[in-house]
Amino acid sequence: MGKGRRAQSKPRIDIPTNGKKASSNSSSSTSPVSPTSPLKTPADEGIEFFQSQAIPGESPLRVYELRLDVDGGPHKDRSYIRLPPAYHPYVLRVMIEAGTPAAKNGVFMTNFPLDGGKFDRLPSDYSKPVQVDLPISHAGAFVFWVEYDGQKPGERIKGREGYFNVDPVLRIKSRSPILSPDLKPLPPSSGAVLKDELVNLPMDGLSILTVVSKWMGVLPEWRKHFAEAKDRGYTMLHYTPLQERGKSDSPYSIRDQMKYDPSMFQGERGPDGGKAGVESVLKVAREEYGLLSLTDVVLNHTANDSAWLVDHPESGFSPANSPHLTPALELDSAMIEFSASLSSKGLPTLVKSEQDVDALMNAFADTVKGLDFWQYYVLDVGREKGSVKAALASGKVTAWTGPAVEGKSVVELANIVRSVNALVGLGQYASRFGVRSDANIAAGLVKAAFVELQEPGALADAWGRVVDVINVPLYEEWEQDTKVAIDNVRNRLKYTRLEENGPKLGEISKSSPLMETYFTRCGPNPDSDPLVYSLANNGWIWAADPLQNFALLPSKAYLRREVIVWGDCVKLRYGEGPQDNQWLWDYMTSYVTSLAASFDGFRIDNCHSTPLNVGVWMLDAARVVNPDLYVCAELFTGSEEMDLLFVKRLGINSLIRESYNGWDPKEHSRLLYRYGVGKPVGSMEGACLTNVEEIASPTGKGPIRKAIITPLNGSMPHALLYDLTHDNESPLHKRSAEDALSTGALATFSFSAIGSVKGFDDLYPKLLNLVHEKRRYELTGLGENSGIARAKRVLNELHLEMMLGGYEEGHVHQENDYIVLSRVQPNTQKGYVLVAHTAFQKGSKDRGYTPSIKLRRTQAKFIYGASIDISSYDIPQDAQTLKGLPSKLVEMNPVVVPQGLDAEGPFSEILIPEYFPPGSIMLFETNLVQYDASLDEFCTSGAQEVFGQLGLIELNTVLHRADGEERDATDGQFGVYDVPGLGKLVYCGLEGWMHPLRHIMRHNDLGHPLCGHLRDGTWAMDYVHERLSRQASVLPDLQKPAQWFKERFDRVKDTVPPFMRPKYFALVISEAYKAARRSVIEQSSVFVSTGHDFTQSLALCAVQMHGLVKSASLNPDRATPSLAAGLPHFAAGWARCWGRDVFISLRGLFLTTGHYDGAKKHILAFASTLKHGLIPNLLDSVRNPRYNSRDSPWWMLQNIQDYVKMAPDGLALLNEPVPRRFPKDDAWVPWNDDRAYAYSSTVAEIIQEILQRHADGIHFREYNAGPNLDMQMKDEGFNIDIEVDWKTGLISGGNQFNCGTWMDKMGESEKAGTKGKPGTPRDGAPVEITGLLKSALTWLDDLADKGKFPFQGVRATIDGKEQLVTYKQWADLIQGSFEKCYYIPLDSADDGKYNLNSSLVNRRGIYKDVYGSGVGREWSDYQLRPNFPIAMTVAPELFDPKHALGALQLADQTLRGPLGMRTLDPSDIQYRPNYDNSNDSTDAAIAKGLNYHNGPEWGWPLGFFLRAYLDFDSRVGAGKEDKDVTLHHLHTLLLPSRNHIQTDPWAGIPELTNENGQYCRDSCNTQAWSSSTLLDFLHAVHSMNDSKTK
Repeated sequence: MGKGRRAQSKPRIDIPTNGKKASSNSSSSTSPVSPTSPLKTPADEGIEFFQSQAIPGESPLRVYELRLDVDGGPHKDRSYIRLPPAYHPYVLRVMIEAGTPAAKNGVFMTNFPLDGGKFDRLPSDYSKPVQVDLPISHAGAFVFWVEYDGQKPGERIKGREGYFNVDPVLRIKSRSPILSPDLKPLPPSSGAVLKDELVNLPMDGLSILTVVSKWMGVLPEWRKHFAEAKDRGYTMLHYTPLQERGKSDSPYSIRDQMKYDPSMFQGERGPDGGKAGVESVLKVAREEYGLLSLTDVVLNHTANDSAWLVDHPESGFSPANSPHLTPALELDSAMIEFSASLSSKGLPTLVKSEQDVDALMNAFADTVKGLDFWQYYVLDVGREKGSVKAALASGKVTAWTGPAVEGKSVVELANIVRSVNALVGLGQYASRFGVRSDANIAAGLVKAAFVELQEPGALADAWGRVVDVINVPLYEEWEQDTKVAIDNVRNRLKYTRLEENGPKLGEISKSSPLMETYFTRCGPNPDSDPLVYSLANNGWIWAADPLQNFALLPSKAYLRREVIVWGDCVKLRYGEGPQDNQWLWDYMTSYVTSLAASFDGFRIDNCHSTPLNVGVWMLDAARVVNPDLYVCAELFTGSEEMDLLFVKRLGINSLIRESYNGWDPKEHSRLLYRYGVGKPVGSMEGACLTNVEEIASPTGKGPIRKAIITPLNGSMPHALLYDLTHDNESPLHKRSAEDALSTGALATFSFSAIGSVKGFDDLYPKLLNLVHEKRRYELTGLGENSGIARAKRVLNELHLEMMLGGYEEGHVHQENDYIVLSRVQPNTQKGYVLVAHTAFQKGSKDRGYTPSIKLRRTQAKFIYGASIDISSYDIPQDAQTLKGLPSKLVEMNPVVVPQGLDAEGPFSEILIPEYFPPGSIMLFETNLVQYDASLDEFCTSGAQEVFGQLGLIELNTVLHRADGEERDATDGQFGVYDVPGLGKLVYCGLEGWMHPLRHIMRHNDLGHPLCGHLRDGTWAMDYVHERLSRQASVLPDLQKPAQWFKERFDRVKDTVPPFMRPKYFALVISEAYKAARRSVIEQSSVFVSTGHDFTQSLALCAVQMHGLVKSASLNPDRATPSLAAGLPHFAAGWARCWGRDVFISLRGLFLTTGHYDGAKKHILAFASTLKHGLIPNLLDSVRNPRYNSRDSPWWMLQNIQDYVKMAPDGLALLNEPVPRRFPKDDAWVPWNDDRAYAYSSTVAEIIQEILQRHADGIHFREYNAGPNLDMQMKDEGFNIDIEVDWKTGLISGGNQFNCGTWMDKMGESEKAGTKGKPGTPRDGAPVEITGLLKSALTWLDDLADKGKFPFQGVRATIDGKEQLVTYKQWADLIQGSFEKCYYIPLDSADDGKYNLNSSLVNRRGIYKDVYGSGVGREWSDYQLRPNFPIAMTVAPELFDPKHALGALQLADQTLRGPLGMRTLDPSDIQYRPNYDNSNDSTDAAIAKGLNYHNGPEWGWPLGFFLRAYLDFDSRVGAGKEDKDVTLHHLHTLLLPSRNHIQTDPWAGIPELTNENGQYCRDSCNTQAWSSSTLLDFLHAVHSMNDSKTK
């Protein structure tokens, strides 16, 4: 809503401050101690803030609003939310719409903030949304869900989980600017100099450099590395694991997790394993060089020589604890022995050719075959026969109880045995012949199957034949697994020994076998049990499921040799939780928490293979120690959905992405767009989607504060964009060495955390081997041999400045080999542009081609440019030092950016120099020309003042207006706007624009056709204010909003470049829309103003439908506002205003919303037209009204009753004088004839006249009857006849040729023979007319009894005698006859109690639709239609409550559709659910849409059904004990309507839909009565809540 919205009451939650930690699937539910306040947690500080008094002038509180779906879960796109660091406390608001299923005894569950658990039960207020405000004051990763009652008794449903991560607070020393005032890069002595004060570093500000500690030397030497990293602009160092390395010397093969590697120390590590020394050097890095620290955490494996494996072999996977590994170990051992015996077998030990591979693998295949691994798969036939024979002989037979087996073949029997899981050990591979049957069961099976056999031996032989069949697929499985295993050994052998790109391992031996060993043998003694001490090595598998542990069944990866194994690492076996391996969990938790205390961040090594339960536990523990721990990971799941799962569950702050994954410039630019652009330039969401409210303290205590509400979209995992990671090939290998400069530069321009490796900056020619490389880094600083370091310094420092300065908007453009990436600060429009000439191909010096870069209304100044000149691509040879390629960074001379002017305004034009070889970069500063810093504020200023003063009719023009309405009102000058590529909007007003803008703003979709159209020109801006100015002569108050729009759009046109127009158009339109919508709400009733969005959106339909058009008026001599029946078909002219539609719509649209004046004017206008005791169906501006509607006067009386009861001083309406359009003799006269308006009546007299005329009987022929009046109707149809049956009190009327109720479709097809034949005549006494009549009589009797109505009853001739029939007498007649006339009992034995023909009954337990249909149409009485709930709503006393509820429940099952009620029972022979008015077939049932009311689902009866169901179910149904049961059911039925009005461009409820809610092209897209009756229901619920509160 708009600015200044007052705080609303909502549920309060008490933040727990102690108690046990809740179990959670997400880290971290703890609230750690604040380093600044040792005795307070950050949560304590947050609570203290919210409960403290607001300080004058303090910034508004930030509130991030997350709306849940109706089932209590977040939308799929919002299942993960990333929230900013809590530099200052803020609020996460979780919102559930009122009346949704999740609010049914809902409980909001979360592990936030201190000790998790559940908050209070959610309130069951059906008029207001449920809001849970969570005070955010510290970092963490949290999960939430809603539990609520299901449909079944006692059922509890857990909603889908949602996750929110709060970014950590990172702080570094601030730095001075890198550029001088004249934009020249400053040297290290004066540029980017560290200062004493700390700054908050957003994660996007991280510039991470990966270093390998074993190449850095001992700790005292690290200062030089820190100095180099700082001078190159980095803010964090990523250290590969520093713990004690195993014998392979790989940093990732950790021998002792509790000690640091001794090579880092000059002397002893100390009793703490070197922890103090490492922490000391990290402190130096942080305090003296401004460098944070990040280290790898390795959770999946340990070094194969870890001493603790001997003491705790259960920590790894062995055949002892994972028996399925037994054959894999046997195969591994056989491979080792085979490798050791090659010479003795005459086989080659060096692989020099494919022939050598074939020779080795053929011999190895024979070895594998000799292992007889089939024995792990199959049943031993001999043993099986013997066991069954013994069971039979001993009589220990278990009778067969499974599927019938007698007479089945052995193949069928084998399938049955498999299907009932009758085999033990199948698929376990734990031992040879470990698969067996239960002999007693098998004996029972063969006895049941082979009844012709008696002798145990014969039966055992029969079982043997079954076992042979069972074994067939098991042998096939063994053969397939063996083939795969041998193929994998072959492939690995070729790669490691023969292929050019392989490691060329050399001679095969026992210590270097055919392929890497899969098991580490770590027994303390030679005779140690190999099944216990043979531990599976870790590794990875191509395209593996990351959630499947490949060391556990059903995986056979170790047996099939599918693991690309790391022979120096043992895979750790955690189990499901600490209870499965307590020592390992404790040990690794200590390792993790020790690191968390020392380092600022973690990189989770091999994260995709880390069991989720392990990762959650460990990170929970780490965040207890370091609440602001930064966690990143590189995932190789192959699925963004799976990536997101890890991010959500583990609370990963950043996912590592790599620029070199782009295989060409286009793909590289795509990666930059996805991970590095941030928000697009001209982003709308921040400016357009926020609202201002005043909210109460989320803790339940404290002051109301002003807050800025920002709706939340889902979040993508935050990116840590590396140019190159430490375990990937070098630029020289992947693209070209020159590309390092361009790709490195582009990475620094990303709105994300960025990363690099020292070898990338120094131009190392190839990937270094972490295991075998022993040389040390060369420290080149920013010198001549420092590769691209000098350029990186400028760019890294600028990246930091941009991230701290909020340069959150970006744009990337790729043209051939060029990529242009720009960054913009949205509040200042200052920016930077990077032009990069990528170098994907080696050897080229060609400048290439890209057009000049025109920057509209923008000045550009050169900052820096460079290319890299490499003198040799030969790998430098140095035994001691790691060196990069010999190169020179060639810095460019300044480039002058020319200024230009064309029809679109001023521009700068960046031209590519003649010499700009691949790899080159240029950097420019940009500033918007004549930037208007106050434009955003100006565009949003004054909206409330302007739109808040408008009346509802003016707001109709501002907000809505369909094409027909606008053209009518403007004499055709304006219609709806047509956007090229999008099409015509549905409204001329703001709602028309907001439909596409909502999507554009929410998703920043600047590629939308509307945005393109706005960039192309300003026509849309002109249209918005010109259409209002055009109508100001009729509605003078429109001049102010027209001027408001013009002033803002003129300023936008004068000062904003074309690419920014979409933002400012959206800003102006959305601000105006919020103000206009708020103005409507504020002019509405409390029911609306305090209601939820659905209520308010329905209330907007009152304004949508009620407007001023010239051709439809409530007065014949001047244009006045009138209510449209629906849009777009009933927009103007004679078709706009219908008596029946008006009075079905009046209560909901005008009375519940508090728009009483509009209601009164429509009542008086129609009352003035009373003629023949009827009001017109078609008003036609009171000039040519048509009187063919039998139900309209009763709807008007119901509305007069509602007005009297609901409007302030409503009773006075009865005395209101009404000038009469026609003379007393009912003669037709023109509206301007002297006899017109010659006398007046009061409204009370009008009411009495309607009743008296009906009591007298109404018989007339329509004026101007014939084809000029209705070209479809037969002559007899123009005859109107209505009578009262004084035996029952019922009013009957109509004939088979007319249709006097709302079901008024007249046949039009001559081809089908239906012309002049109504689809639904409903002649007789329609049930809703009877209900409306009874409602009027009861009301009038009450008024008369109180002396508030001047009449007592009607004069009637009964049995030839005229007499007074009081209202009560008439009402009693109806009361006494209603059930007898209308109800059809469930039991046919009761038929005699009712007036019915049993032979015509189609469905029982219902109420007839009509009583007394005409001759030949008696069957139509018995049709089930949705009209009886109308009578139930207005006259519930007529109905036996149990009968009523039964009929409603039946209607719920059979008639209710998604958006409306089926107009006919689907079991009825006439049922045709799909309406097509253009149907020109010969099918009489549907030709020319005759089935309009014979199946299609109409919107407006749904509201009456809901009200009736609420009443009767609350009295005699499930709601009698608990009304919430009823309310939740009915609100669930409204979910499709709620969704429709939110998402449909017409912002209303349609007239009708086809079968099961399908779109009907002939329907009005929004219909007055469809919205109105839903408002009636919601108002009834609101009234219940009010009475409950009182």
